[in-house]
Amino acid sequence: MEKYDNIKLDNQLCFSLYAASREVIKLYKPCLDKYNLTYTQYIAMLVLWEDEKSTVKGIGNRLHLDSGTLTPLLKKLENMELIKRYRDENDDRVVIVELTEKGRELKEEILGVPGQILCKVKMTKEEAIELKESLDELLKNLE
Repeated sequence: MEKYDNIKLDNQLCFSLYAASREVIKLYKPCLDKYNLTYTQYIAMLVLWEDEKSTVKGIGNRLHLDSGTLTPLLKKLENMELIKRYRDENDDRVVIVELTEKGRELKEEILGVPGQILCKVKMTKEEAIELKESLDELLKNLE
């Protein structure tokens, strides 16, 4: 083994994860453009389609995003009339985010996106599930 092997770019887990993540996110762009959503807006909507409503903090925790990133994103989704935001009646420090009817309707329209992405990554469903499980385990170990 060469002395500097451990600092070669091709031997870096971090770079493979970074590059793969960027490429996968790029695949989403044409699929999401027809819905006028960015990838980050899409994953925020995924949380809300699952939960119907959540706090800003809850969405941030699920997506590993800070409020500085999340707030402008949610403001844009609100301007698109996909969500509404309001303060909790019991604690005005807490902002609740809830789907609108238009946001619920988009859930039905966008159902095909995951399948389109799976085809583009040229993996079987089983391979994708196995990779996701490995990445979930990595993320859990990093938290």
